Amino acid sequence: MGLPAQVSARYQYSEPIFGVVTPGIIQDTLLHMAIENERYLSELRDEAGSFKVTQIVEFVFLLAGKWSLTESAIYQAIEIFERYMLKLLEEVSNLTLGKEEDSNWASLKVQMEDTYMLRLVSCIQLASKLSFHYKIVNNKMVLKFLKSLGFSYTTEELLESELAILKALHFQVNVPVPLAYVEVLLEVLGYNGYLRPTKELHEMCKHLLSLSYLLRNNIYDTLLKSSIENSSPSELQLAKFVSVKEDLMLLAVGVIGASSFLLNHEDWNQVVDYLNSTTGISLQSITEAVYAILKHSLGNRVNDC
Repeated sequence: MGLPAQVSARYQYSEPIFGVVTPGIIQDTLLHMAIENERYLSELRDEAGSFKVTQIVEFVFLLAGKWSLTESAIYQAIEIFERYMLKLLEEVSNLTLGKEEDSNWASLKVQMEDTYMLRLVSCIQLASKLSFHYKIVNNKMVLKFLKSLGFSYTTEELLESELAILKALHFQVNVPVPLAYVEVLLEVLGYNGYLRPTKELHEMCKHLLSLSYLLRNNIYDTLLKSSIENSSPSELQLAKFVSVKEDLMLLAVGVIGASSFLLNHEDWNQVVDYLNSTTGISLQSITEAVYAILKHSLGNRVNDC
């Protein structure tokens, strides 16, 4: 059974075509994504986000560019790797529970030092296979790349690596990605007459989203200090803030709000109101997210806007 004609048309190209899916489907999709986002946030580990550091994100971006992967596959690779590593950390924690050993981080490093790069590249390969597009990263491409880094793996070892990740995540690797939240929100806003999702706006959103991942620590550090009005957050405040850093809906509205600000400053307040009424996220939270993204995307120029 094939995809509905409207949905199929949307994904015939590398760029989404807005306005071809019925409003009912889009509204249901947004509701489902909101519920999924809340469920994920309710189950977070304290270490969530630890494997989205700039070095990893930059590596995935560069390698995905080399292999011509879509933006969706890029974020999916990052999310799969993050969830796999957290699952491994959980297993290590269970093994060392009650024993006087080195920290969990040290134990994790020992376990992963020989296969860390292999697992990361396997996550990129898995993400490419989940893409709607026909082009995937095959074993020959992966082996050639790993060999260029000085690693000697076999095709069997590549398959075993993928299987290890799939088993650890109980084969649940089709995970939510921030770009999907951005695009569905743009679609909903367009159908409701709030904000027409133009190609220019979509491109700006993708650009700021990638910057938000690369500058993640700086952006969320600014957001945290702004929300608590204190430059020295406590350990408890840092722990509670993990759910904010992992909130894909908040990131999406921040990216859309910041993109709208850059493209049409005069209508920006109205756009924020629309985002608030559509998602239920407070005006203050949206404004603070937009400011943090703009501050680190534009630098000192944001104060002149």
